[in-house]
Amino acid sequence: MSNAAHQVEDERGGELSERDHEILTFERQWWKYAGAKEQAIRELFDMSSTRYYQVLNALIDTPEALAADPMLVKRLRRLRASRQRARSARRLGMQV
Repeated sequence: MSNAAHQVEDERGGELSERDHEILTFERQWWKYAGAKEQAIRELFDMSSTRYYQVLNALIDTPEALAADPMLVKRLRRLRASRQRARSARRLGMQV
């Protein structure tokens, strides 16, 4: 588990916080918000999109998030893995 995931877990004490639930809810239906996702993140969570994605990535690595919404968390993990593979392939000069 990453340091960020440990930090998120320490802040929660093993349970999802209200903010964690709100983040999962937002990820489930962010497309319903008018405008850009980054703007909605700033308005709803009062954080930069970079920080939001750091928090989200740590969150989806926790068993509590997986238990709360398994389909969403698994989908977000797959998307993250796909983006990581594509980045690695680009660095190596290959096409995915």
